[in-house]
Amino acid sequence: MTPPAPRPHLNAHLAEFGTTIFAEMSALAVRTGAINLGQGFPDTDGPEEVREAAVRALRDGRGNQYPPGPGVPELRLAIAAHQRTRYGLTYDPDREVLVTAGATEAIAASLLALVAPGDEVVALEPYYDSYAASIAMAGGRRVPVTLRPDPAGGPDSRGFRLDLDELRDAVTDRTRLILLNTPHNPTGTVLTRAELTAIAELAVERDLLVVTDEVYEHLVFDGEHIPIASLPGMRERTVTISSAGKTLSFTGWKVGWITATPELVTAVRTAKQFLTYVSSGPFQYAIAEGLTLPESYFAGLREELRAKRDLLAAGLADAGFTVHRPAGTYFITTDITPLGAADGIDFCLALPERCGVVAIPTSVFYDDKEAGRSLVRFAFCKRTEVLEEAVQRLKSW
Repeated sequence: MTPPAPRPHLNAHLAEFGTTIFAEMSALAVRTGAINLGQGFPDTDGPEEVREAAVRALRDGRGNQYPPGPGVPELRLAIAAHQRTRYGLTYDPDREVLVTAGATEAIAASLLALVAPGDEVVALEPYYDSYAASIAMAGGRRVPVTLRPDPAGGPDSRGFRLDLDELRDAVTDRTRLILLNTPHNPTGTVLTRAELTAIAELAVERDLLVVTDEVYEHLVFDGEHIPIASLPGMRERTVTISSAGKTLSFTGWKVGWITATPELVTAVRTAKQFLTYVSSGPFQYAIAEGLTLPESYFAGLREELRAKRDLLAAGLADAGFTVHRPAGTYFITTDITPLGAADGIDFCLALPERCGVVAIPTSVFYDDKEAGRSLVRFAFCKRTEVLEEAVQRLKSW
């Protein structure tokens, strides 16, 4: 009698997912000694006063044991003040703010809490890889709406744009929520007020929830960041997610948050408490201080990254890439077709040995692999001298 085939160890919902592309390419960078323009983390730390605030919290014994489940009061107050001061959004720090282990946990907890098996989730493609995994873990079905690149490219490129008709057509009676990301990773698109207004009207019309990832909110170079929760009819149906990692350049601290109505926060907290329960105790106090830094800090960070964007964009164009100029984030998406290459995965695997640079193949962020096959993403959140060296190496392709 033939024994039965062994049962797979991995849950069927996660069968399509393996090691993340970020881990793979960062390991390749270490192995080859290449410049890592793949994974999006700065190569310098953030403000010294924020780091010292973390040290002070450690020494004073604040947060060394379990912090409160919703987050330390000081940070929840700072988050509420940030939303009110910058966007005119008023949230109760005790009932409408929840601190998470980075934005990634906030996304996972939101989708686990709000999506039931069989529900459809509309997401903008290409998307950060945790979106697909979180939808799958919730038992939902992702429905991609593809952002299309401006075929002109070059310094005057408008980057990638959303087709609002395609978005509307993607919504069905089974749609539970729209998962937004603006400023958008990996394309750098910043959704306009007109686009967000159309999305808001669709959400109200079809009674949809919106989960919006706004971690790059302070890194907008062209246009403006508009939280969709600030638009008519949206505060009560929006879970807004952000984090400190990108804004304050302490990505390893993993401090994120959501703001939403008490009902939505309670739902997300129900899922979140069984993921990490709590995290980042002393760092929460430091981030609370970081959010109160003067506007000159945020403006300076933005201008510094704008200059780095322009440096890398010009260098990539000189090296022969088609450059899709980002309006925000710290990523540049390029097309490798002018270099005589066609497949971004093959290109990125060869790039470290050939040029000593690591990038990310954008096709891994697509359901429609052909739509992203020739696209490659570079991060410019590195020191200027590192970017200059990378540009010189890339010219050797």
